[in-house]
Amino acid sequence: MMRNLPHPIQYQGSKRNLAPIILKYFPQKVRRVVEPFAGTAAISIAAAAKQIARQFWLNDINKSLIKLIEIIIESPDEISGLYSKIWREQHNDSVEHYYQIREMFNRTHDPEFFLYLMARCSKGSVRYNAEGFFNQSPDKRRKGTRPEKMEKNIFGVSFLLKGKCTFSDTDYKKVLQCVAPNDLVYMDPPYQGVCGERDSRYYAGIAFDDFVVALDELNKKGISFIVSYDGRRGTKSFGNPLPDFLNLTKIEIEAGRSSQATLLGRDEITVESLYLSPALLENSPKKQNGYFETGYKTEQFLLS
Repeated sequence: MMRNLPHPIQYQGSKRNLAPIILKYFPQKVRRVVEPFAGTAAISIAAAAKQIARQFWLNDINKSLIKLIEIIIESPDEISGLYSKIWREQHNDSVEHYYQIREMFNRTHDPEFFLYLMARCSKGSVRYNAEGFFNQSPDKRRKGTRPEKMEKNIFGVSFLLKGKCTFSDTDYKKVLQCVAPNDLVYMDPPYQGVCGERDSRYYAGIAFDDFVVALDELNKKGISFIVSYDGRRGTKSFGNPLPDFLNLTKIEIEAGRSSQATLLGRDEITVESLYLSPALLENSPKKQNGYFETGYKTEQFLLS
């Protein structure tokens, strides 16, 4: 089952829960899945489980995050043991222990510290200050994923992806310059409309105009790609939609009520958008079977 896939990192904004719907728009087989904004690699994990590709390129400008993902995939014994050691050291004063680990991570950027911080931080939400230091506080109600469960998730991800990945921590535009027509590019950039070009929720943001130019270049090269970008909650929209001249097909996914709306007692549905490239649809069985009647239309799906 897709919902039972291993995920060592609880990461706010991860597409883990949306992966089953997003993968509906992937080709049945591709040479390589490329994620220029890999985050916790939720889409590549899901694509590997469905055997859509045997090669993956995971890139993220956050060097500590991509290094952690690499160690999880390639050296599961090492990171699992380190996490267990750090987790078991916290019990005398777990809150103070968290702050000590946070200080050590900001000084050293060691991935094992980062894994513990993400497992223990408030709401699974990574935050950085203006100097680029991790500054999220701990969740005082819980002590993070237990080592036994973390080990199971780490080895599960390693089983799916070990020996199949290229890892990098460069600017997304450099990645896009290297992709080929037989690749499938999935992009989940910092959430436009929430973060702008810089926000504490993200290590770095991107400029809207630069991103549009990069997508236009992919179209000219005939590259297949999918973008998770803007969205809305209730009547409030987040960010500008991608421009019409890119000829992208927009898919809207109803992702249910946000945690914030639930806390406030509001009946507001969160809707996230996918944009499908012309090259992707050109070879899509759904288009060839008349699923996309106009070529460029909005479809809505309820995430159950």
